[in-house]
Parts: sequence; C-alpha cells; structure tokens
Amino acid sequence: MTALLRIDDLALSYGAVPAVDGVSLEIEPGELRVILGANGAGKTTIIKAILGLKRPHRGTLRYNGEYDLASLKPHQIHGLGIAWVPEGRQLWHTMSVFDNIRMGAFESKDHAAVARRIDEMFARFPRLRERREQLAGSLSGGEQQMVAIARALVSGPRLLLMDEPSLGLAPLVVRDVFALTREINAMGIAILMVEQNARQALRVADAAYLLETGHIVDQGPAKEIAGRDSVKAVFLGGAA
Repeated sequence: MTALLRIDDLALSYGAVPAVDGVSLEIEPGELRVILGANGAGKTTIIKAILGLKRPHRGTLRYNGEYDLASLKPHQIHGLGIAWVPEGRQLWHTMSVFDNIRMGAFESKDHAAVARRIDEMFARFPRLRERREQLAGSLSGGEQQMVAIARALVSGPRLLLMDEPSLGLAPLVVRDVFALTREINAMGIAILMVEQNARQALRVADAAYLLETGHIVDQGPAKEIAGRDSVKAVFLGGAA
C-alpha cells in the first residue's frame, strides 16, 4: 500500500537554530499516528512543513505517492484533502459558529456539498447547532475545540492534522476530544496528531513517534511505545 503521507530526512530551521533535523515518518490511509514530544521538540514545525507554512531546506514530503508538498502553496495542499486543527483552535472570535465552520471549505466550488457537510457537522455536534449564530469567542474552550474540528472536517479531508487538541481543556473535555478523534478515524480519515498528553494519545493511536530536540528517537506501535521505560518515566509519570 502506498503511504498517504511519507516524510523523508526532513530538516528545517528558524534562522540559525535547527528545529527539525533528519525526521522521517509515514502514515497509511486510515491510520491514526501520534508524534509525542515536549515543548520545543519540533512537533508543530513538522505540521507547518506538511501544510506548506514552513519550507524545509532538506528532505521530501510526498502525499499519496504523487504530490511533492514542498513545492505547493498552502491553499493547494488544503485542496488535496489535508485539513488542520491548529494548536489553540485559532477561531475567528467575532464571527459566528456557522461562519467559522463554513470557512473550512473556502476552496470548494461545490456549494451543495459544502452545505451538506455543514449539516453533517451540526448533526455530529448538536451543541454547535444550538449555538450556530453565536460568536465563536463567547463559547467555552471545549465548544471552541468542537468548532475547530468541525471547520477542518467540513472540507472532507483524507488526512487530518491535529496539533495539541487537548491543550488547555478540562480533563472531562479532554476525554471527549480523544473519543471524538477515534470516531473521526473510524470514518476512514487518517489522522496525524502531535500531542503532549501521551497517556490519552497512546490509547487511541495505531503507532507513535517520540521526538526529542528535532530528532525521532523512538517509534513503533502505540502499545509498544507505551510500554517503554523511557516513555513511562518521561511522559506517563512512571506508570503505563
């Protein structure tokens, strides 16, 4: 099977400071993989490279075995079926819930399909349907995360990038977000997640990469990674 996304020997810097150096990873259609790492490890930089927001100075990013993402602009990458749930949600706070979600399909010319997907989002997220005309900035953190996820899904992606989806959320909301992530993956959408909440992420992921200071230092099936002593000590508080 051709990997949906394949990254080989990726290297990026911020000025003279290396952020990612020699990262290689892949994700198959329908998989859920997670990149674990502390703040500053380079997780978000990898996401930005996939989205065309940060250009690598070495390495390749191949999508569906056909497209060189490093040569494309962000809107072209979005049009290939790659959507993003950004860290901190990044909603338009003075726009309504409905308009925020609709912005996720800004590239689509199929207005009927977009309208249908928006209806599907409101069916999936009943609380958002109740608040569709409410300003996004007035929602709770959990509700804002629902909007961010719905905005990404309304484009009908094959690959969903999720950047720290649990950040800043209450524990019960975090549980719901990871359960929702599993549901989205069960729909056949591949998910590449970067996350610090290793305990929850490893419960839903098929495979994991451990990133330290821009380098992948371990990788494998999520259950195996969760059992590593180094991961238990650093990410799981000494317990599996």
